[in-house]
Amino acid sequence: MDLDLKGKVALITGGSKGIGLACAEVLAAEGSPLHLAARSASDLLDAKKDLESRFAVSVEIHSVDLSVGDEARRLAAHLPDIDILVNNAGAIPRGDLWQTGEARWREAWDLKVFGYINLCRAVYPQMKARGCGVIINVIGAAGERPRLDYITGGTANAALMAFTRALGAKSLKDGIRVVAVNPGLIQTQRLETLLAGFAQSKFNDPTRWKELMPADPRPGMPEDIANVVAFLASDRAQYITGTVVTADGGITGY
Repeated sequence: MDLDLKGKVALITGGSKGIGLACAEVLAAEGSPLHLAARSASDLLDAKKDLESRFAVSVEIHSVDLSVGDEARRLAAHLPDIDILVNNAGAIPRGDLWQTGEARWREAWDLKVFGYINLCRAVYPQMKARGCGVIINVIGAAGERPRLDYITGGTANAALMAFTRALGAKSLKDGIRVVAVNPGLIQTQRLETLLAGFAQSKFNDPTRWKELMPADPRPGMPEDIANVVAFLASDRAQYITGTVVTADGGITGY
């Protein structure tokens, strides 16, 4: 399906791997010029080379630490003509209220929560001045079913869901849509590393992580989320704003 995204400039944070890279692939296939932001310059360069070898779009990369507000603001100032912002950077560790100390809690939130908020604060006025733009926050289904053993992440995700709904509820008058996607379990390197840790604890053998892969529902693939992101970025979703789309194979409903 042609989503009429050709020429629409997209900034994807956490764009060098996993869901972010999958979003880059889908948007590149639609003809969107890309800006990818992440911490690792080498991972970004690998992503750039791969994408430009397969798609006829430009790919610019930005090695930045988006947990630092000034870096987020500098990135936005450098890119005043972004049509699509995909906030995706940040992974919050597991742990209950006592296992996760204040310093680690703040570190995780500085990137995942304040990183999203800071970029929205910086990019939104630029989009408003042009009268158009789409902001898509990739959050996480843990915000819909908070658990004690993932309290830092579940609480962060719930906050970003509220943030998306509040900002998106009034954004259409400025020509901007603000939406979110809540992925469930997605088969990325992060999930494999997590399961390897569980396999080490259970079997004393991290290589047996595949035995712990859930079967019902199965984990999704990064492109499952990227396809939702691309649809929401397009004018086919022009009346969707201030809402959160859950893509989790139905597990939230259990």
